[in-house]
Formats: sequence, structure tokens, C-alpha cells
Amino acid sequence: MKIVVPLKQVPDLVEDLELNDDGTGLDYEYLKMKLNEWDDHALEEAILTKEAGDAEVIAVALDGEDVDKMLFTALAKGADKAVKITGANPYAGNHEMARVLANAISGMSPDLVLVGVQSAGDSDGWLAPLLAAHLGMPSVSVVTGLQVSGNTATVHKEYSGGIMAEFDVDLPGVIGIQAARQTPRYAPVSKVRQIQQSATIEEVAAGDLGDVVTSTVEEMKHPEKGGGAKMLSDVEEIVEVLKEKGVA
Repeated sequence: MKIVVPLKQVPDLVEDLELNDDGTGLDYEYLKMKLNEWDDHALEEAILTKEAGDAEVIAVALDGEDVDKMLFTALAKGADKAVKITGANPYAGNHEMARVLANAISGMSPDLVLVGVQSAGDSDGWLAPLLAAHLGMPSVSVVTGLQVSGNTATVHKEYSGGIMAEFDVDLPGVIGIQAARQTPRYAPVSKVRQIQQSATIEEVAAGDLGDVVTSTVEEMKHPEKGGGAKMLSDVEEIVEVLKEKGVA
């Protein structure tokens, strides 16, 4: 079995997010990036599936700053191969990213594609179904459990209100992972450095994107700051404030 896992870098939200000069997006020049946490869960689920049977795990990412380190880390965790897609925008929206990934992944003939259900950069959850549409594969997303047997994947999908459902998916297929069966493993820095010295990252071109439906951000702003808060120490103060506001 061949399992492909697309990986994406997203802004580290502990950092201050600055806007670009046009005010239409983030300024990525000095922004610290990290692996999208849901992609990390997808990678962990792929490695667990590999450990439970005979499978090859391929980590794929669009070229960008520190992408090599991210891919070497994936190899250190247990992926068998790393592929970098060149000539594409690593900060593209999900429609464009799905087309780029489909161009690269289609040539790999995967049995299973595991995608993080969303990312800090979009949170719309559309990458898995869009990628599945381009690849002509079935898709189930928001998955918190996965078992593979032969040409079938049994998945547990989470709905609103904590409702769970079980589906059997004919493979090949695309699964959007919400959470792996266990916390994603840690790769020691020493092991990552060892992998950097011995492993190689394959490169493939993004290919023809054709007509991609995209949206354009006209303006982006930081949230407006309010006038601050007034600390009240007792009930009498609360009553006085309510009277001033005409509600008591």
C-alpha cells in the first residue's frame, strides 16, 4: 500500500502577525512558520497504518522557506520518501493547492491520501474534498479513526454534537484527518540532522494549473481595540454602573 500525506507550513500563531504593504494579506518575510497541526496528525495516522501492515508513506509539500526541514522531520518520524513540489505558491488557497497537489500525486498512484482536515491559514476544511475531486477518488473528512483492510478503509467521522458515524471507503481514497489515534510523535533534533545527511528530497514540477477558481482579498485589518475595561470591586459599583447605563 502507498500512502501519500500532503504537508503544509502555517504561521506560528504565538507570533505577532503583520500585514503586507497592500493590506491584503500577511507579511511572510519575518514570520515564523511551522507544520500545520492537523497535517501532523495525518502523518501520524499514516505512520501508524504503516506500522500495522505493509505500507509506504510519502510526505509531499509545496516548496517554500524551511520546507526541506519539515520534510526531513517527516522522514525522521517514519515517512519513507519526501517529495517537494516546485514552481507553486506555498501560500496559495485551497483551490489552487488542490490542483497542484493533484498534479503531483496522480503520478504516484497512491492507495490512500491522508490530508489534515484544515489549517490555521484557512480553517474551511475544503482541501481534502477538492483534492479528491481532482483525483477522481471518494473522500470522507473530519475523521478521528482509521483502519485499513485490503482495498477498504473503515473510518470514524465526527459530526456536530459529538455524533460519530462509521463509513467503509473503497480505495484509493482521500481522507481528511481531524485527529490521529495517538499524539503525533516527536522527532529528536539529532535524528533529523542524521536524516538530512543521508536522505534526499525528490522534486517534481507543479505542472499546468489550468483555470483555477480563486477568491481575492480586497482588504485585511487587525481587530479594532476597544476602550479598555473597568474593574468593579463590589455589587454596589455594579449597580451604579447599571443605573448610569439606564438598565437598572
